[in-house]
Amino acid sequence: MDDTHSAVERPAQPVVVTKPGHPISRQDVDPDAQKIIYRLHRLGFTAYLTGGAVRDLMLGRPAKDFDVVTDARPGQIKKRFPKAYIIGRRFRLAHVHFGGGKYIEVATFRRISDQAARETPAEESAPAHPYGTAEEDAFRRDITINALYYDVINDAVIDYVGGLEDIARRTVRVIGNPAERFTEDPVRIWRVLRYAARLGFAVEEAAEREIPGHAHLIAASSGARLYEELNKDLAFETRPVMETLRKYAILRHVFGKAGEAYETDAELFSRLSSLLDIVDRARTAGFLPTLEEMYTVLFWPWVQPLLEATGVDYHKVLSDSFRDAGMRVSIPRNLRADSSQVLIIVAAIDRALRTGRMRWALLQRPHFGPAQRLYFLFFKGRLPEKDESFEALFRQAFPGGRKGTRRRRRRRSFGGRSFSDQK
Repeated sequence: MDDTHSAVERPAQPVVVTKPGHPISRQDVDPDAQKIIYRLHRLGFTAYLTGGAVRDLMLGRPAKDFDVVTDARPGQIKKRFPKAYIIGRRFRLAHVHFGGGKYIEVATFRRISDQAARETPAEESAPAHPYGTAEEDAFRRDITINALYYDVINDAVIDYVGGLEDIARRTVRVIGNPAERFTEDPVRIWRVLRYAARLGFAVEEAAEREIPGHAHLIAASSGARLYEELNKDLAFETRPVMETLRKYAILRHVFGKAGEAYETDAELFSRLSSLLDIVDRARTAGFLPTLEEMYTVLFWPWVQPLLEATGVDYHKVLSDSFRDAGMRVSIPRNLRADSSQVLIIVAAIDRALRTGRMRWALLQRPHFGPAQRLYFLFFKGRLPEKDESFEALFRQAFPGGRKGTRRRRRRRSFGGRSFSDQK
């Protein structure tokens, strides 16, 4: 790619494209977001639609999140919208609520990047003058294609950073010097690769050159922040993102030894990729996996060999494996425990259908439902039909009936409680 296009310079004037020069229709913009924009305009403020919604609408894709940005300050927004609630300590923004739990995020133009906000100590308030102009707000963002504005009032797209050209080139370009931006916030690498993967765009050459030398910095990021980013990838279109993260050797900096295994073992990652493809396709048909189910899918190929052993404490095996992996992402303890339960039950279902022996008490566990669904996904390559179940498969495989397994009861000690049948 021509390096003459690698730097994003501040233009003397923004590029403003009116109809018919852009494909966005007001009919495709969330009506509640439009209500906010029109009201702010009537009150004398400037307000635009921004971010991923503008990018997706420019690409002819359905937009998901409709975020509004304005020159109104958070307090002014709250004063003029009765159902507006201010959130955030370092940079305050408003959530304007509507019926059914829906809200629209309304932020004020600012000149300070998100990372600068994170570097402000928790006990300190936001910088004295964090707010800025529309131009400054565009330049503090990560990538050009996410820094466009849509002016609903004038039906125009406003571009300060060259995002329109990059959409035409199908390129993800970092705003500013990539080496400096990746050093400032290594998680930007993850975001660049996510958008490239989901949109089918190329990573701009100058940014791509800097990824290998800066990828290791991701491991030094907050584990909670990595968890937040990972959940964005698990929410939809997961397979292309994971394949791209593997291509650029990012998985090891998030999942430790588990990520290394996925990067170095092509067959192991191929199994994960196939499972994620099934999930992505099932989503388009209406399947809504829980977070617990997505983490189970994510780790199943890695832990399956560990769960094939007999006579071991599977909970301890999984706990030790996750601990020893040296993962940098902080998966909440409850989520990790729930996913481990599902993993163990999936393995138990598989053993039962191979051996005819099953701990039938597992069917009463709250995690059995997710485990049964994922068994079909892992071993049948699809979700179960309405009349399909583990018990139906078991009866078909073993017409003679159930065979159970008994757990040896431990002796009571000093008249105390029995520790058998732990749950």
